[in-house]
Formats: sequence, structure tokens, C-alpha cells
Amino acid sequence: MKALVFAAGLGTRLRPLTDNKPKALVEVGGVPMLERVINKLIDSGITELAVNVHHFPDQIIDFLANRHFPINILVSDERHLLLDTGGGLLAAATMLGTDEPILIHNADILTDFDIAEIKEEHARSGAAASLLVSERQTSRYLLFDNDNRMCGWTNDKTGEILPSSLITTNLTRKAFGGVHIAGPELLSDLANYAKDKEPAFPIMPYYIDACQRLKIKGFTPSTPYMWHDIGKPESLSAAELALKSKQTN
Repeated sequence: MKALVFAAGLGTRLRPLTDNKPKALVEVGGVPMLERVINKLIDSGITELAVNVHHFPDQIIDFLANRHFPINILVSDERHLLLDTGGGLLAAATMLGTDEPILIHNADILTDFDIAEIKEEHARSGAAASLLVSERQTSRYLLFDNDNRMCGWTNDKTGEILPSSLITTNLTRKAFGGVHIAGPELLSDLANYAKDKEPAFPIMPYYIDACQRLKIKGFTPSTPYMWHDIGKPESLSAAELALKSKQTN
């Protein structure tokens, strides 16, 4: 399986840390997040991956060149236009190929769940896509049926439900965790979806649209795991504390 690491974000919520470097190179426990994610993917058996770049792209390109990771790493260069998550996946897929699944991992997600488990579950389920989800508290949730198939989305703050005709009575709310697998069927569908879109578009509205015709499944690890989004100063501090606690136990 191949992989894509989303590392192009502006990191505006982490300023001033990201005033002079990309969010993907912000360190947790003295190690840049991009390095942590890449090593985790390598340990899980990923054979080739792409990293998208936009904010301080040369810093990431130099970092990749100097670390000498033991797999082929491609750079999906978005320095002239930040493509967001949907456009970013589509651009990277043209480099990686669309004949096998691509595992996507946000560079700002610190987690220790077993990547092999989501890969195995994705293959077993026959899903077009598999999304890491949990019951953590947030304002926006994905909605799943009893078979853990995605049916829609809701925003608790506004009350919005998509699709608007969706009956949510027997659906379960779960939060997306920034790790997912897109299979060939979904990558082909994504390319068709994007034909009448601007080059830059987010992935979540696509998933909301695609779940009406494709099997998009939620995945929850079978054992407890650590999960932190380091995108804000307070969550970065929480990640540091959690990592220190794990290392001392």
C-alpha cells in the first residue's frame, strides 16, 4: 500500500511557531511531526509515499532529502496553489497511481494506533474508503448506520445535517481522526467529482456526497490508543504531556 502525508497546511492556529516553519516540522518530544508520521507509516509496511507541500515548501523538501528515509518519497508540490485535502489527494494520486489503495495521514495528528489494523479492515470490508473515527467530543460529526457505513454529516453548533433529507434517528455520531484509506474505486469517483470543481477543494464534502453511492466505512481501533491534533498551542501541549507520560510508563 502507498501513502500520502498532508503537510501543506498554513498552520495559522499555531502561530508564532509557524511564522518561520511549516506545521509539519513542529516538534513533539523533540521529533518533527512529519518524521513521526513517516516512520509510523514505514513501520506499517508502506512501500512508497507522497508528501504535499505549500507553506515553507523548501524546508520540507530539504528535510526529506537530509533524513534519508528507506523508502521512495515523492513531493506533491502545491507551492503555487494550496489544493486543500480533496484537490491535494487527487494531485498526489496522479503521482502514486490509482491502482491500489492510498493511506492518507495528516502530518498534525499524533497517534499510536496500529496502522496495520486499518489496512486489514479496509481489505476485509471491501469498502471504497475507510475512515478513522472515534466518539471524542467535537462540533462536527460523521453519521454512521449500524454496519458502520457512513450516511452523512452534522454540525452540532448550527444543527445542519447533510444530506438535508437524511433521517438521523438510528445513526451514530463519530468524529473523524485525520487518517483514512482511499481505494481505487473511490479515487476514480473522486476524479469524476472534481471535473466541475475548482482545483482546490476539501475532501469532507466529497465524502458526504460519495457516501450516498459508495461504501465508506468508519474504523475504530480494537484497543485503546493515543490521539492528538497538534494544530493549536493547547493541543500541542497536551500531546507533549501525553507522549511524556507514555514514555515514562
